[in-house]
Formats: sequence, structure tokens, C-alpha cells
Amino acid sequence: MKAVLFDLGGTLVQYYDRSQIPQVLEEAITAVQDYLRQRGLLRVSPEEIWQGVTKENHEASDYCVRPLEGRLGRIFRLAEDASSSALLEAMCRRFVEPIFKRARRYDDTLPVLQRFCSAGYKIAIVSNTAWGSPAPLWQKEIARHGLDRLVDTAVFCRHIGWRKPAPQIFAHTLEKLRVRPEACLFVGDDPRWDFFGPGEVGIPAVLLDRRGTMQDVTDKRVQDLYEFWDRLQTGESGQGRRRRDK
Repeated sequence: MKAVLFDLGGTLVQYYDRSQIPQVLEEAITAVQDYLRQRGLLRVSPEEIWQGVTKENHEASDYCVRPLEGRLGRIFRLAEDASSSALLEAMCRRFVEPIFKRARRYDDTLPVLQRFCSAGYKIAIVSNTAWGSPAPLWQKEIARHGLDRLVDTAVFCRHIGWRKPAPQIFAHTLEKLRVRPEACLFVGDDPRWDFFGPGEVGIPAVLLDRRGTMQDVTDKRVQDLYEFWDRLQTGESGQGRRRRDK
């Protein structure tokens, strides 16, 4: 194996779980609403805003990215000639701020990534972004957590216009790393995007089950990244020993 592909949220950095999505979305939309109000640009009522949120709160069935800028423009009914790129960029920053404030890098992230670097593996982050938010915001986010210096590339859905599990995002990553699917391994915490998705394009995958709640999905699971590293080194298919950096 030459390369390891990692999901971001729930794998390397904790943001929120599914039960918290409604609350996080409310915080994000409220942050944008407050920003527009402060600038005197808010032209819609709270009721109209949340009607718009309900309409926009879905992803495309074919996994094509629905960019955040367009969704916010429709929610807040910004005329195209009045919504400059600078304004939309600022709105997107306000949207992701509540998400980034929740972030906590997992304790095993840096030690294990450093092990892979030292061992000569190519490393990539392959991630969707919340509500199709712009990739540059997430590039800064991984730098904030010190991940940019440990990975060869970071591919976000906005880079190519397709969300996991669409094959395009995996193919793009393989091309950037110059490796074949069978020479990679994907690790992530969501069965839909990070286990079955890579498998469809020939990339073997391991499911990161930090809470021990996905026993029924597959036996190709690990509890943390230390165990993931150990299993690669020993070649075991079952549970590996768990090491801890002192």
C-alpha cells in the first residue's frame, strides 16, 4: 500500500454528530442573518428565511455539489446584481464560523499522521463540506489544526463539484497522488461516504467506529487511529493491539 486517504470531520477532527445538525444549522443561518442585518442588507423576515432554509436543506441525489453561495443567495433573496462576490464570501465565512468553533482535533490525529509520514506513505484528506461551503475556508481550517503540513493533498467536494460518494472525487484524488485504487486505503467514520463509496471505485476502506456503534455495518472497523496504524503494520484483519504515544 502506497497511500492512505482520510475523511476529515469525525475522523481527524470532531465537529458535530447527526443529532446536532439542526442546532448547528440554526447557528450558522443566524450568524449570516445577523451579519446582513448589521450591514443593513437584511430584506426578508425570519419566517421567510426559515422557509428558504427548509427548501435548501438537501443535497443533490446525484451528489453534484450545491454551492453554499447560491443557497444563501436564495434564502436571503439577494438580487444577483446586488450580491457581490465579496459579500457572498463574507456570508460563507459567517456560516462556517459556528462549525469551526465546535472543532476539536482528536488526540490520535497528529501522532498517527506523523507515523504515516515517517513511513513514507502518501496522505490525502478527502472530504465533503458543510452545505457546499467553499474549499478555501476548509483549507484554512486544516491548517489551523496543523494538518496541512502532514498531508500531500486535501481534496474537498467544492474543488471538483462532486460530493462523496461520487466516484469523481475519489478519481481526482488518485490522480493527484498518482496511485491506483488498489494501492490505497480509505478510512472514515460514515459508512455511506467513507466505506461503501470508496469501495465502489476499488479503494479498500476501513470504517472508523470511535463509539462502537457500527458493528452491524462491517467487521472492517477500528476504534481509533492507533488501532488503524497497528492493523496495517501487523496485517491483521481483526482487532489489533492499541498503542499510545506517551
